[in-house]
Amino acid sequence: MKLSEYTSHDGLGLADLVRRREVTPAELVDVATSAIDQTNPSLNAVIRSLRDQADQALAAGLADGPFTGVPFLIKDLGLMSAGVPTGMGSRLFQGFIAPLDSELMVRYRRAGLVPLGKTSTPELGINVVTEPLAHGPTRNPWNTDRTPGGSSGGAAAAVAARMVPIAHGSDAGGSIRIPASCCGLFGFKPTRGRTPTGPMQGELLGGLAIEHVLTRSVRDSAALLDVTAGADPGAPYDVPPPARPFLDEVNAPPSRLRIAFYDTPLSGAPVSDDARQALQRTVALCQELGHELIPAPPPADWSMIASVFNLIFANHAYVFDIMLPMFGLTAGPESVEATTLALRDAGRRMTGAHVFAALAARDQISRAVGQFFTQFDVLLSPTLAQPPLPVGTLDANDPRYDGRSWLDACFEFAAFTPLANITGNPAMSVPLHTSADGLPIGVQFEARQGNEATLFRLAGQLEQAAPWAQRRPPVCAG
Repeated sequence: MKLSEYTSHDGLGLADLVRRREVTPAELVDVATSAIDQTNPSLNAVIRSLRDQADQALAAGLADGPFTGVPFLIKDLGLMSAGVPTGMGSRLFQGFIAPLDSELMVRYRRAGLVPLGKTSTPELGINVVTEPLAHGPTRNPWNTDRTPGGSSGGAAAAVAARMVPIAHGSDAGGSIRIPASCCGLFGFKPTRGRTPTGPMQGELLGGLAIEHVLTRSVRDSAALLDVTAGADPGAPYDVPPPARPFLDEVNAPPSRLRIAFYDTPLSGAPVSDDARQALQRTVALCQELGHELIPAPPPADWSMIASVFNLIFANHAYVFDIMLPMFGLTAGPESVEATTLALRDAGRRMTGAHVFAALAARDQISRAVGQFFTQFDVLLSPTLAQPPLPVGTLDANDPRYDGRSWLDACFEFAAFTPLANITGNPAMSVPLHTSADGLPIGVQFEARQGNEATLFRLAGQLEQAAPWAQRRPPVCAG
């Protein structure tokens, strides 16, 4: 198979070729390896090859699933693959080897995917760009002077450059949707609890985080959520299953939706003309498609939103003060980045009362937004307040940042994404627009808890009305 043919298919398209015996999984792995070799030197998206493990999986025989033989990349954070180093974007954890497959990894293998490498992430995922000292900056294939976003920045750069059609990501404050917007991809954050977190973890970051994928097509995201969704034993949440497969929703026309929209962040952060124009054009497109559009911001106070993210401080204190001693590790400036240490120190100043206050604020915001979604089907906004930032803009080792000012700086760029992490609602970034200088600009849609179906129906409609699959960045395999 030629690279040009490989890069013209999404994941389901490649799997269909395998089923029809027009290509073998081994051939797909070979051509994906060539795609990585061709583009990764310019992007620094893939930081570890898993080619040996991929060859072993091929020799052992792949599971018969909807993505059998499709090359796949996994983020170097959260997801565990047995026997594979998991450095979490940090110099400190480079020697950590995953002892087992996490449940989500088990389901990826069951789908027939072939993990071929690990993608870069900022240290512990706490940045909206991907520039860890452990691996250096990852660059955007649309303009290598710009960031692909974070924290799933390596995954987004790899999919946009067509190294693979699908890559794993995770999202605690926008970390799937942010890089999807920066790289012109479809990025979907499911409902809290929709994908499994076990067997070693329960609620991720106080319920803020969840894992899924970045894709070029809507149907790949829906089909993979079909095979990964559902609680595993002991899960803290059990989301009601969908009425029918999410993949079926992609080609089902949505009913006339009542869509609220807003373009001014609750924080008051400045918004670029590109982001506002993207929203205005999307409002017009949705109206043309027959939906009702109403200007209405969500009922949430930014100071309360910021207080919920104190849970990140608490998590850092837990990791460094309780978990690290269990592994005989100590952290300092020589092994951990400055803002990571600042977040840890902020967590050490928290009390149990502060943690419970953050959880209470999370639940209070969720209740208010839940009432909002009794009046509206969908909430529309820009995904980001600005186009992709120049590399180096958010330096995690800038001494002027303490824990709070670091999060504030991140959320000035990612001003619209955190709300869905607090509420646990499903949300997606859709690559409908580009800036005047050719950079991708995503728009975000959010729905009530458990209502991924509405988003997939709308996304399928938008994909047909304003196709993006034909767009290719300057750094692109094939």
